[in-house]
Amino acid sequence: MSDAEPVGDTDLERAEIDALAEGWARAWSVGAGFDACCTGDVSYEDPLARVPLTGVSALEDHAGRLRGAFGDALVERTAPALERGGHACLPWKLTGTHTGDFGPLPATERPVTLHGLHYVELDGGLVRRARGFLDLYDAATQLGLLPERGGLGEAALLMLRGFGLRR
Repeated sequence: MSDAEPVGDTDLERAEIDALAEGWARAWSVGAGFDACCTGDVSYEDPLARVPLTGVSALEDHAGRLRGAFGDALVERTAPALERGGHACLPWKLTGTHTGDFGPLPATERPVTLHGLHYVELDGGLVRRARGFLDLYDAATQLGLLPERGGLGEAALLMLRGFGLRR
């Protein structure tokens, strides 16, 4: 089977994809639960994962590090999941306060609101492969680590990177 072919035989019913999306969001917020919505060999990537992750345990550990940095993190669905041909798009919003260290980044005590999505490949109604997308620049500006877009600080950073001055 090529990567372009869907893994699932049929599209999920609306209630099934809603339950999957709800379980996925809950697993990110409260921990545990990826085993109920993922295959055991789930593959996962996002901008915060240094390398692609394999297995429920690795995904739980990654989510646990995020919850450790954002102790009050809440991941909520922002729109109905879209599913077709063994793939789904799960839009979400994360709100939380950065109260714990995340790798080398010490706690900033600042609140964040991030919107993103997970694009997933399904197998038997479970997530087999997932890739998360979010705006890290927006997260960094909310945490006070980078200057706001469109300001003098951003222009200075672009000049330092060799992109010249923008109007």
